[in-house]
Amino acid sequence: MKSIKFSNGDSMPIIGLGTWKSKPGEVYQAILWAIESGYRHIDCAAIYDNEKEVGNALQFAFKNGLVTREEMFITSKLWNSNHRLEDVQPALKKTLKDLKLEYLDLYLVHWPVSFKKGVGFAQNREEFFTYNDVPLSQTWEGMEDCKSKGFTKHIGVSNFNIAKLEEIIKSGKQMPEMNQVEMHPFNPQHKLVEYCQSKGIHMTAYSPLGSGDRSASIKKSDEPSLFENQVVMELADKYQVSAAQILIAYSIHRGIVVIPKSVNEGRIKQNLASVEIQFDKEDVEKLSKIDLRYRFIDGSFFTGSKSPYAQQDLWENDNS
Repeated sequence: MKSIKFSNGDSMPIIGLGTWKSKPGEVYQAILWAIESGYRHIDCAAIYDNEKEVGNALQFAFKNGLVTREEMFITSKLWNSNHRLEDVQPALKKTLKDLKLEYLDLYLVHWPVSFKKGVGFAQNREEFFTYNDVPLSQTWEGMEDCKSKGFTKHIGVSNFNIAKLEEIIKSGKQMPEMNQVEMHPFNPQHKLVEYCQSKGIHMTAYSPLGSGDRSASIKKSDEPSLFENQVVMELADKYQVSAAQILIAYSIHRGIVVIPKSVNEGRIKQNLASVEIQFDKEDVEKLSKIDLRYRFIDGSFFTGSKSPYAQQDLWENDNS
């Protein structure tokens, strides 16, 4: 398994199983299929509302000798309602309890957006905190504290643009070690990737296949399809693999961790086999130069007239 290395020498498998949108009743078996297929990296989050089932599957795998805890790399994320300093550690401890683990390998601030305590998804202005109420520096201090106490080996962020990264770098004692963002040939994030690489911050690509199975309420009727893109289809034919495997291999060949989600045994195995694809150099460039820019997870559910946050708080202004 290809991996990326942190500054302390720890390794993170370059491909993991994503669990966003994996329903209770499905994710347990998906975790076991993934481990049996060779996955050693699972990406979780408190807001996915399935960490207890993930934890049950991991416990089964450990107790039955499928894998050891030390062989697995487990990521989870801090939800928006726990950004205050005093809320960060309890949130992580709840995740550890649900996952039945003593520590995480990586803990991420899920979004640079803050809700009031107990709010799942903020619906009105009164349910949000502002950056004045809860600055990102306060949240990052809580993350650093969790790492220093051994609850997680590594800390990072998700959905952070350059300005937000610089904000926590300036105030913090430790650099973020990971930035997880939407990434695929329609949204290659060249500017953000270059910045993170210059700072020694690793990157993870979520929704590498375009997240076509997400809720209709956050989808647009005219979304483009990565699977039907001409360049992607031509490369799938050239290498005799699926379009999904081409899209996953794209991140791997950029040295970016990638976390495709599936609860289908065949696709779980097929996604993992993407690591074996050996692209010609010009093919990676063809994918990077696809003349279409589109972000599937636009964050509009966190912005707008009822929110103190704007799109520029989330995304890099980058059409490259």
